[in-house]
Amino acid sequence: MLHGSMIPRSVKRMFDERAETREPAESQTAVLEIRGRKHMVRLANLSPSGAMVIFSLMPHIGEKVVLHLLNRGRVHGQVCWVRDGRVGVNFAVAEE
Repeated sequence: MLHGSMIPRSVKRMFDERAETREPAESQTAVLEIRGRKHMVRLANLSPSGAMVIFSLMPHIGEKVVLHLLNRGRVHGQVCWVRDGRVGVNFAVAEE
């Protein structure tokens, strides 16, 4: 089931309505844990409440994941969108 923060990304975002700034993270890698398996992924960007991950598989919107981040450790999250080999993850608890 979708709610306001989880939407299918079939159309490119026309306006950036996000309240947080995203820090580019293209050179960083992380481990994405999903469906009991761990995958090495690249990060596109990070914010206190989420990340954009470059990932070749297509998880389901709303699916629970764990990201192992170099500077934050294990972060639990949920897939909020999937588009063109990129995955948006909302963290369960935002970092302050």
